[in-house]
Amino acid sequence: MEESKTDSSVGFSPKEMDSLMKYFVGNNCKYREQIIIPRTVGPIHIKSIDEKRVEAVFESCAFKSLVASVMGYGLGAALGLFSASVSPNITAPDAPQQTAKEIFRDLKFSTLSYAKNFALVGLMFSAVECTIESYRGKGDWKNGTYAGGITGGLIGLRAGLKPGIVGALGFAAFSTAIDYYMRH
Repeated sequence: MEESKTDSSVGFSPKEMDSLMKYFVGNNCKYREQIIIPRTVGPIHIKSIDEKRVEAVFESCAFKSLVASVMGYGLGAALGLFSASVSPNITAPDAPQQTAKEIFRDLKFSTLSYAKNFALVGLMFSAVECTIESYRGKGDWKNGTYAGGITGGLIGLRAGLKPGIVGALGFAAFSTAIDYYMRH
């Protein structure tokens, strides 16, 4: 009886091998979609290609920078509107009173000025921070500090070297403080 076991082949027949190849290699069925990876809270849903693409767009540096710029523009417009509405317009006693058109023109100028500046700062800071985070491969407080230093330095350099250094140090310290507050 032992001789018959050693004489018979141990492999698969061609039909069985073809069936196994189709099962493991073929792309007729998507077996990975049914995999459930256990976690302590619950199962993880494996993302489809479309979900991965959308996530990649939302996590890209360009999208983050664009969102920061738009949000900065909106915040700057709100602060500019508030600032222009509470700032006193002191004129000489004998000067004619401002018309509503002149007041709204000043209001528009102040609002747009604040909005553009905040949009620029948001764009610069977000782009630099995302680039540093991508380069370092870490998401910690140092990214915000470095990005704050670079952004503050670039903004301050318009006025000279010394204001650039002060701007870099100030913006880096402010970014570190905000990051510390937000993480704790």
